[in-house]
Amino acid sequence: MTSSADWLAGARPRTLPAAVAPVLAGTGVAAYVDQAVWWKALLALVVSLALQVGVNYANDYSDGVRGTDADRVGPMRLVGSGAASPRAVKIAAFAAFGVAAAAGLVLAATTAWWLVAVGLVCVVAAWFYTGGEKPYGYLGLGEVMVFVFFGLVAVVGTTYVQTETWEWPALYAGVGVGALACAILVANNLRDIPTDTVAGKRTLAVRLGDERTRSVYAFLVLVAAAAVVAVAVATTWWALVGLGFLARALPPTRAVLGGATGPALIPVLAATGAAELIWSVLVAVPLLLVS
Repeated sequence: MTSSADWLAGARPRTLPAAVAPVLAGTGVAAYVDQAVWWKALLALVVSLALQVGVNYANDYSDGVRGTDADRVGPMRLVGSGAASPRAVKIAAFAAFGVAAAAGLVLAATTAWWLVAVGLVCVVAAWFYTGGEKPYGYLGLGEVMVFVFFGLVAVVGTTYVQTETWEWPALYAGVGVGALACAILVANNLRDIPTDTVAGKRTLAVRLGDERTRSVYAFLVLVAAAAVVAVAVATTWWALVGLGFLARALPPTRAVLGGATGPALIPVLAATGAAELIWSVLVAVPLLLVS
């Protein structure tokens, strides 16, 4: 029997700030330019969290059946460890996608039906990250997916369903949130370079190598800082409070640039996720207060 603790671990709760952050940032922009619609923001949060959990279970399933998770350095995986059957994990992934689809349909019905197509693309992208015969996560394109869907699409989409208008500050916020979401994945793949290389998983980290991957991580943190400035220029200078995220982002950046490897990179993942959440809170709150 797979315990509830196993299922919770399989959902990878440390990655969930990456699902909360874009909704906070997008809602902050919506409040600044028009008015936040809180019930839509909550539905957007359900969509984002369910997609994140679905992606995590889908990756667990696909990597597990391929044997990629047979020798992990990081947290336990359900299929790879034998704690759950591949079929059960696959069902859990599609159940999470179903929750995201249900909440997304309500948003589409009350905003614009073309959002259904956006949601479908999100689910397909989530599954084929590590699923299918040629998963793009194995081709070094995982960071692109994370930046686009958990950055740009999530933030701009959250703003749009509340304002029904295109807003440049939402795009800038999407860049910042997406950069830090990418940094989480970069740190994860940096840790897994040895095992991914053996398993034939050609992530961006494997392709770039250890040293350049560390530089990419630091660059993404700088992009997130630049995005704060861009949001402030487009809205209010109070948004510069968002630069306070650097207090949380600099320690993991020093660890990455200092050569941390293996288990020493696990705390970097949590710290980067916390930095992303702090980024969104410190940017969103000033936008809410001056709206």
